[in-house]
Amino acid sequence: MKQTVWTMQDNARIARDTWKMLFLGDSRAFENPGQFLNLSLDGYYLRRPFSVFDWAPGQASIIYKALGRGTDHMTRLQPGIRLNVLCGLGNGFNLATGSQRPLLVGGGVGVPPLYRLCRELISQGRPVQVALGFGSADEIFLAEEFRALGAQVNVATMDGSAGMRGTALDACDFTRADFFHACGPTAMLKALCAQAGIPGEVSLEERMGCGFGACMGCTIMTRQGPQRVCKEGPVFSREVLGW
Repeated sequence: MKQTVWTMQDNARIARDTWKMLFLGDSRAFENPGQFLNLSLDGYYLRRPFSVFDWAPGQASIIYKALGRGTDHMTRLQPGIRLNVLCGLGNGFNLATGSQRPLLVGGGVGVPPLYRLCRELISQGRPVQVALGFGSADEIFLAEEFRALGAQVNVATMDGSAGMRGTALDACDFTRADFFHACGPTAMLKALCAQAGIPGEVSLEERMGCGFGACMGCTIMTRQGPQRVCKEGPVFSREVLGW
């Protein structure tokens, strides 16, 4: 974990209620796809946790959805503003599973951390299948970016306005996968673990106080006892969760 100050360089809308924010600053604390940052906003007592979309030397980016007062406030932030950030938080996705046919499953705002994971897996020479789920066509983002990496991408929308009608699970071909990595709504993740006959891991969301394991506010019960989503997670294997 590293506490630092980043300068926001860009803040652009990329889909309905969905924004991408690019920061300039020290990003060396990030090691694995699936880690997150905790962002401090003036006028708000608690920091906001966000999974990291991507990072490179001297910069990092997040994708967020405007769902409440804090994230709505973020949409109005202008380039040049300096923000206090805790970065390199949590444990990310496992890149050493030994899988040869990984499946990445993302629902809505759970999609962003899968992008860096996809890039890492493809760089290891693995063919990647990506299943994305959104509410409607105007909510879709990153599908073309995944395709540009070389992944096979299937998209589902709840209203059938783009891709196939249904959820991200309907876009999955489990017969062509030997391990899954997923991030999205808890209901989707539980349904995925129930349906997929292959091993896998999921990235969870919980309300957080500190973001680094001190307050215990994001503790969940697992087969290994109480564990903190911010510290032992946010990525857990399905076996640990017992789903």
